[in-house]
Amino acid sequence: MKTIFKIAIASSSTVALIVGGLILRAGGWENFKLQNFHLTQHFHDQSQELGDLRKQNANPEKNSRINLDQLKNGGPPKDGIPSVDDPKFDTAETTPFDKEEKVIGVVVNGEAKAYPYGILNWHEIVNDSIGGTNVSVTYCPLCDTAVVVERGDTTFGVSGKLYQSCLVMYDRSDDSLFAQPWALGVVGPQVNETLPRVPAVKTTLGAWLEKHPDSKILSTDTGYQRAYQEYPYGSYYTDSRLIFPVRNQDQRDQHPKELISYIWQSSNATPHNEFAGDSHKFVHQNMKEIGQKEVQLGDRTVIARWDEQLQTVIVEDRQGDRIPTSPAFAFVYPAFFGNSQ
Repeated sequence: MKTIFKIAIASSSTVALIVGGLILRAGGWENFKLQNFHLTQHFHDQSQELGDLRKQNANPEKNSRINLDQLKNGGPPKDGIPSVDDPKFDTAETTPFDKEEKVIGVVVNGEAKAYPYGILNWHEIVNDSIGGTNVSVTYCPLCDTAVVVERGDTTFGVSGKLYQSCLVMYDRSDDSLFAQPWALGVVGPQVNETLPRVPAVKTTLGAWLEKHPDSKILSTDTGYQRAYQEYPYGSYYTDSRLIFPVRNQDQRDQHPKELISYIWQSSNATPHNEFAGDSHKFVHQNMKEIGQKEVQLGDRTVIARWDEQLQTVIVEDRQGDRIPTSPAFAFVYPAFFGNSQ
């Protein structure tokens, strides 16, 4: 018995040393979890989302804009990353976040709201109403893409799947899947349908409050217990690693995590596994240096400029109307928009 006990202790110690070595090699516990989190898919029914579509006679193979083999399981199941569906809000005086916290800032019909990344990293989607308009505020931590869409009477959830390493949302009314960086239906009844977008900016809470001092700020009172003051992705935000396969990276001439913003306008064409329409990217470092740039978006001339206060790219047409943009890591643009510029 003593021999068996000693063998068990020795085996446990060996396993602990091996795991400890793997964690050290990964660069810490958060990096280790991130690199191996996709393995949790084996504990869940990852066929659930496409199965739900089949139950509604929406054949995913026939109703798809993308190659289904490029729809990857991110690890968590459908709604395993829970959206915030009953958001509560703080003020500048009551929020626990400091001025350096990154936020998505949105103004609709004169009402301003800010959504801290500390919360979005854990939930990715907030179903809310701003200025009388129902919206979904969406953020993908693996892509740094932030897209705000009008949601009508439905809500959006996190499908647990990724396309080109980016968030795939689903519409809870019919289970249609949407590629978040395109705001486009890619599988299901709403395939090829584009969601109406709302202008939003990525900035710091301090800069946002200077411009919108009465802004509401999403509260950590979400109904879930999460470490909202901690970044759960290790060194991912700045290192060169991509956890999931991403196409067209030979077209990229920046560090994969270089910060950019992009604009896009879908056309009526529906090429398989590709974007159709106009798009442009703006590398933040370049925009800081040149100040502004004119480009054509469809039949409109639009002006991109560097906003010193918000430290981001703002795009407007010649009449001064805002054009919706999204921030992103540089690897996202060639993956979703190919050779467009």
